[in-house]
Amino acid sequence: MALIRLLPDQLISQIAAGEVVERPASALKELLENSLDAGSTEIQVILSQGGIKQLRVADNGGGILQEDLALALTRHATSKIATLEDLEAVNSLGFRGEALASIASVSRTQLVSRAREEKHAWRISSEGSAVSAIEPAALDAGTIVEVADLYFNTPARRKFLKTEATEFGHCEEAFTRVVLSRPDVMFTLQHNGRVLNRYAAGEAERRFGEVLGKEFFAESLSVDESAAGLRLWGMAAKPTFNRNSRDTQYVYVNGRFVRDKLIAHAIRQAYQDVLHHDRHPAFVLFLELDPALVDVNVHPSKTEVRFRDGQAIHRFIFHALHKVLAVPTGTSNLVTATSQAPFNPFSPGAQGAAVQSSYPAYQSNMDLRASEAPGFYQNLYGGIRQEAGRDQALDTRQPPAMETQDYPLGFAVGQLHGVYILAQNRQGMVVVDMHAAHERIMYERLKNALDVDTVPMQPLLLPVSFNADRLEVATVQEQLSQSRNSLHQLGFELAVLSPTTLAVRAIPAMLQDADAVALARDVLRDLREFGASRALIERRNELLGTMACHAAVRANRMLTLPEMNALLRDMEATERSGQCNHGRPTWFQVTMGELDKMFMRGK
Repeated sequence: MALIRLLPDQLISQIAAGEVVERPASALKELLENSLDAGSTEIQVILSQGGIKQLRVADNGGGILQEDLALALTRHATSKIATLEDLEAVNSLGFRGEALASIASVSRTQLVSRAREEKHAWRISSEGSAVSAIEPAALDAGTIVEVADLYFNTPARRKFLKTEATEFGHCEEAFTRVVLSRPDVMFTLQHNGRVLNRYAAGEAERRFGEVLGKEFFAESLSVDESAAGLRLWGMAAKPTFNRNSRDTQYVYVNGRFVRDKLIAHAIRQAYQDVLHHDRHPAFVLFLELDPALVDVNVHPSKTEVRFRDGQAIHRFIFHALHKVLAVPTGTSNLVTATSQAPFNPFSPGAQGAAVQSSYPAYQSNMDLRASEAPGFYQNLYGGIRQEAGRDQALDTRQPPAMETQDYPLGFAVGQLHGVYILAQNRQGMVVVDMHAAHERIMYERLKNALDVDTVPMQPLLLPVSFNADRLEVATVQEQLSQSRNSLHQLGFELAVLSPTTLAVRAIPAMLQDADAVALARDVLRDLREFGASRALIERRNELLGTMACHAAVRANRMLTLPEMNALLRDMEATERSGQCNHGRPTWFQVTMGELDKMFMRGK
């Protein structure tokens, strides 16, 4: 018996549907792109139950001729390309001829269309593999595609769909991407009988502000740079308007929304010198180039592209954005000591006073003789417990770091640039990266708490509300409906105040000094992207690392000596405290011998 056989057409279509129609949002994206390719100036989207029950897209485009209607639901049938040359320079959003056929194979689909030259409209419908005859219909102009009961004939696939709120959140994001790409088109979005968004056709920057908010518009710079047949235009937010996630990053290549690592890297490089590494820029950027220089036929979803000359594209995007971000926003009024008067170390007086006055106040007030004072550490740390559990008062005759090995990191003597703690121990000098060290401490504490079962929760005196996107709201709703709430396990209590507003009512007790909103957003993003079970099992450490980073003391925060020493003691009591949870070292030892060698002592 032959082992290789041809697959039935219906099964082939359903396999293709698995690549093209991952969820209702995928179908919506394909239908919106078809409407734009048809030259539509008005598009209406109607969804029911997050697009699972019904997904309807109506446009006023050119329509489909009666004789082409049956082919519209056939695989690899398209009006957009005919030859390999067409494919290599494709200008339309769609071109594979798979979308409608794939959607129809896993749903109950109805297509009504009227071409401009037709006297009336025509209708065709399908239920899985069964396609109806074409019949007359009533429609002024354009096309209406209605998709009902997605995955009704593949129940195993339907089980992978999320809740209605989650699926609608993905649909809204797909809608937003298309709305941003075509400000010249009017869009309307309706869900469960309510009109949620209506965008009139207008100027591009006006559309960006309407969709992404007034704050983004006010805090963004216009971009429009051209060179060697390339053009980059749109809006890029100033570094001060940064995000804790990539939720406001939209890149289009010849009008097509893409996720491209090369472009993302060029943008990240342009912001590198002006943005903290754990924050993300916001932007809406459009790259325009000869279609023959970019391959869009990389993946069925058409969100991946490949450039003929990637290095040139990278350089162009980097330099274009770097130029925009380099525009001065103001001149510092800080006056340096040397600009006030020449410094003469041998003639303290008026000039010396001028230099002294320019020092930061904390430097002139810092007591660098602290370690020399006989009773200084006695007063601060007279009651510290040793790790062995014995209470032992510290000897007042000399600093304890010089007397005992019980404190390997010694005792703090000062802080350098708000970033490093300088301490002395028996061997010499210890330099500690305070953020990295504190991050490891909080990370290990969170791990230990979750190992026991649940991270202790700290209710907020006043709940903090914030504007949330649909997916964030959907994630909270999904967790609230679960018998084992992952948010509660992690020490959070969140509530839904409205379809666009969440409230943080409690956060993990050990993270009580963190930014509650930023912390909640990051945790919600991980739960949304990876699912609760996977986030708490496979990605548990990454999730806890994110939480720990929010709680860790930030750079440029001035610590008191008791705070610095408390951090040193916590490091000594924490496993793996020599590295932060990203693998970077948290402290270095510089011995007295090494210091003597630097200063050539004894030579």
